[in-house]
Amino acid sequence: MSVVVNRFRVARQLVTRITLMPLLVRAGIFLSALVGLLLAYPVEVLRDQSLVVPFVALLPAVGPRRIWPTLVVLLTAVGWVLAIDGYGRPVSLWRLLAVAAALYLTHTLCALVAVLPYDAVVDPGVIVRWLLRTVAVVLATAVLGVLLVQLAGVGGEQGLSSVTMAGLVVAVTVAALLGWLLRRR
Repeated sequence: MSVVVNRFRVARQLVTRITLMPLLVRAGIFLSALVGLLLAYPVEVLRDQSLVVPFVALLPAVGPRRIWPTLVVLLTAVGWVLAIDGYGRPVSLWRLLAVAAALYLTHTLCALVAVLPYDAVVDPGVIVRWLLRTVAVVLATAVLGVLLVQLAGVGGEQGLSSVTMAGLVVAVTVAALLGWLLRRR
């Protein structure tokens, strides 16, 4: 019983000491995870799960260092596949880009808040710079994605395999560049 009481005391102490910036970042995690889940799942599934989706979106905001961010990303991907294969929703570019942006924003905000203590006093400029880098990555990815989708339509059936190969080349190039940058340190 004393373990439960001690955990309650620690939780109460954390809640009373939390500062504004870590709380706002956690709110951003919740909102981006919620948007990703709502855009990925079909309406027929969401109608029955009106309380489960916000609870699942809250999990990575509460425990960003745990398994919850990965679980939310996987559940969002499952919802996307379920909507397309199970419910016959057509793949629309705007929805795909919005879900990808929400997942990336959830991921990067979880990485930020994982290194911020609850009671950290953070300059708002740090958060703004972090979000500007995130927006730059999302925009660059969206432009590249749109270009690759346009490239896919050029060659008919052959175009799809060429886009797959182009995506593979981009992924390998990015991995090699990151490895080179890491070794440079």
